[in-house]
Amino acid sequence: MREIVLDTETTGFEPTEGDRIVEIGAVELFNHMPTGRTYHQYINPQRSMPKAAFEVHGLGDEFLRDKPVFRDIAQAFLDFVGTDKMIIHNASFDMKFINHELGTVGLSKLSMAQTLDTLALARQKFPGSPATLDALCRRFGVDNSGREKHGALLDSEILAEVYLELIGGRQPDFALSSAGQRNPGDAAGTEWRPKPRPTRLPPRVTEAEAKAHGAFVEKLGEAAIWAKRQ
Repeated sequence: MREIVLDTETTGFEPTEGDRIVEIGAVELFNHMPTGRTYHQYINPQRSMPKAAFEVHGLGDEFLRDKPVFRDIAQAFLDFVGTDKMIIHNASFDMKFINHELGTVGLSKLSMAQTLDTLALARQKFPGSPATLDALCRRFGVDNSGREKHGALLDSEILAEVYLELIGGRQPDFALSSAGQRNPGDAAGTEWRPKPRPTRLPPRVTEAEAKAHGAFVEKLGEAAIWAKRQ
């Protein structure tokens, strides 16, 4: 299952009033695990940057002047996203900008049904609690120390970690439900089977803890289940 964690930076809040996208960042997940493949593009908005927006993301007129306009990067962006689910924090905001930009260059808009809104997911899971990206980073212990200003790619990378925590952590499904899984190098058609570790993992229980447990079991008598496992 392929998913795209996505974020944008803009010149303001309303594309219908002349605001434009100035940065798109996206991170690819496969089976809820980052693949290392990303999409990142700065975009010339063909307008001046308002001071309030500059203070948020730090992208000014001089920096954006030689960047491509949206028309020149639109198809590459659509090719990266494809038809896969887009994971977006406050999806309605980013999607109204993306679809406005796509409409201005004559390309088909993306459906909201293709998105999963992590803001709505967080509010559903933690009703009444702050659901900003920074608040969720604090809740899940996600490191966002590099987030001095908003940046589309950095925010996508952070959101990917938050999203995986929201849905239950990074744990993959280990393909236990998939038939025909094989170890690399196995003969074709050989069904995968778990194998014992070649080297036993070292114990994590300290000597003091082992002695304390043994003393506890002795007090329980011979009927204790732990005594039967000796």
